[in-house]
Amino acid sequence: MEIDAPPADGHNGVVTTATGGPVPPAEPDPLWRHPWVVRLSQVVRRLRRADRARPWVLDTLVVLGAIALFCVPDLLRGTDPRELAGVFTRLPMWGLIALQAGLVLPLFVRRRAPMTAFVLTAAAFTVQWSLLVFLRADVALLIALYSLTLHSSLRRLLWACAITLAVFTLAVVRVSAVAAVAEIAFFLISAMTAAIALGLVVRIRRSQLAGLRDRAARLEIERDQRALLAVAGERARVAREMHDILGHNLSVIIRLADGGAYAARVNPERTVQALELIGETGRDALNDLRRTLGALRDEPAVPELSPQPGIADLDALCARIRTAGPRVSYRTAGEFPADRGLQLAVYRIVQEALTNALKHAGPETDVQVSLEVVHEQLRIQVEDSGPLGVPPVTDAEAGQGLIGMRERAALYGGVVLAGPARTGGWRVQTELDLTPISQRTS
Repeated sequence: MEIDAPPADGHNGVVTTATGGPVPPAEPDPLWRHPWVVRLSQVVRRLRRADRARPWVLDTLVVLGAIALFCVPDLLRGTDPRELAGVFTRLPMWGLIALQAGLVLPLFVRRRAPMTAFVLTAAAFTVQWSLLVFLRADVALLIALYSLTLHSSLRRLLWACAITLAVFTLAVVRVSAVAAVAEIAFFLISAMTAAIALGLVVRIRRSQLAGLRDRAARLEIERDQRALLAVAGERARVAREMHDILGHNLSVIIRLADGGAYAARVNPERTVQALELIGETGRDALNDLRRTLGALRDEPAVPELSPQPGIADLDALCARIRTAGPRVSYRTAGEFPADRGLQLAVYRIVQEALTNALKHAGPETDVQVSLEVVHEQLRIQVEDSGPLGVPPVTDAEAGQGLIGMRERAALYGGVVLAGPARTGGWRVQTELDLTPISQRTS
């Protein structure tokens, strides 16, 4: 006798996992992934698309199907023995066709006018059982009741239930002499309940699907709105940055150009210095613009990396303003946070205030810049002495610059106060909240 040797791996033919345990059996695919179910779902989706395009086609098919399944067998069955025995009434061919038409043809409008279709079918059903005629086309009443449940209101459904019970009661009474009343009544009520239940199930399912589609559509709209808001916010940020960059640097360039033109007549050596400062200021502005607009480029170019300006760069900013004429003093007190966004906001606020001082107070002015941290508050003050004999700039004349400063301050829970100073010049005061957002109280 031969004995099969165990496999060489020593596992006796059992497939194991990396940890040595047996591999669990593969789970069968869910029913909805079965090829036949998938194919049926595809067919149903195509039929629904066709029905939405041409709804009369499905209505016609329902009527033709009812004729083929229920009317034609009644016309071809010949004489029923119960009719010969006098249990049911025997009608001529035209009478049968008329009753069948009254039962089946209203189904053509069962979706567009469900109550009308039901009433017409119920009327034909009443005439039929008043004459005590047996027809398979009675099923049309249940189809009409199902359609009314699916497409009409609850109030009309209650009326339809009452009408159905009434005509079923007529049918039970008419056959009570030759059939068991309890069995017939149970069968008819069961059929009515099944038709209504099926209609409610389909209606609820369609309502749920419509709700899901509506929710998906609203989520898509909200997503698009969030994207638009993000784009609008980015545009506002870029516009604010460009205003600060261009406004400041152009003001400095204009003042340097005016000073260079005057120096060309008095001291030509100062002209060269003014031109060098103009070039340096223009290059700084160009670099700032490239850094600000670099995120808007579509091509995957590698931008020149440089940090955004912060509080440490205010010394250089004040020095550049001094070259244009104003006498700028700068002092700080306290320990400033390392948040780059906050430092950029501080830099832009001071930059805009100095630009306004240079623009409106002129080169022959004294400007005092102070930054201090007191009790979780960063206080910024920029005050100029004002031009001689010229009234200070008003709040309305400050334009978009003051609006930009207030927007930047609002991002950090701060406020900007701008107005005339006691010295006759203009003062800009800003307070930024350094308290973490989670610890702030409304």
